[in-house]
Amino acid sequence: MPSLDPAALSFLAAAALLAVLIAALALWAGLALGRRAGRLETERGLRERVAAEREDAVKRSRAVVGGLAFEQVAPFLPGFPARPDECRFVGKPVDFVAFPGAASGEVAEVVFVEVKSGGAQASRVERSLRDAVKAGRVRWVEYRLPPDAAPLPGAGGGAARRG
Repeated sequence: MPSLDPAALSFLAAAALLAVLIAALALWAGLALGRRAGRLETERGLRERVAAEREDAVKRSRAVVGGLAFEQVAPFLPGFPARPDECRFVGKPVDFVAFPGAASGEVAEVVFVEVKSGGAQASRVERSLRDAVKAGRVRWVEYRLPPDAAPLPGAGGGAARRG
């Protein structure tokens, strides 16, 4: 192999170093651009996901609010199992307790009413209440206040009550 003069050898070394530097710079630029593209894609997906989740949350909120409003007017709708004046709103774990016959002075039965709309399902507590009632695990308890119990302010001593 012929020998190269020192000037040509220096030139080749400088060209090789320059080629390595250009390759390293291109690699760095490619990684930086790829990272940025990945970040932008993730952000775009995040924006779409957040928008979809917000839309879902709004739909669920509307369904809940609509259900709560519907619960309040349910006793006035056709097919409700008791008269509106014989129902008491409880809310949780059951929507209403109805006392058919109470308006005429004699309660014929006690009815627990859970109002549902759409595809709503009974919660675990609601199902357990339903099962307890169906199994006859219902009782009457009369609680008497201790004689020395102070009446609540504004309660009027508890002597007068609605019938």
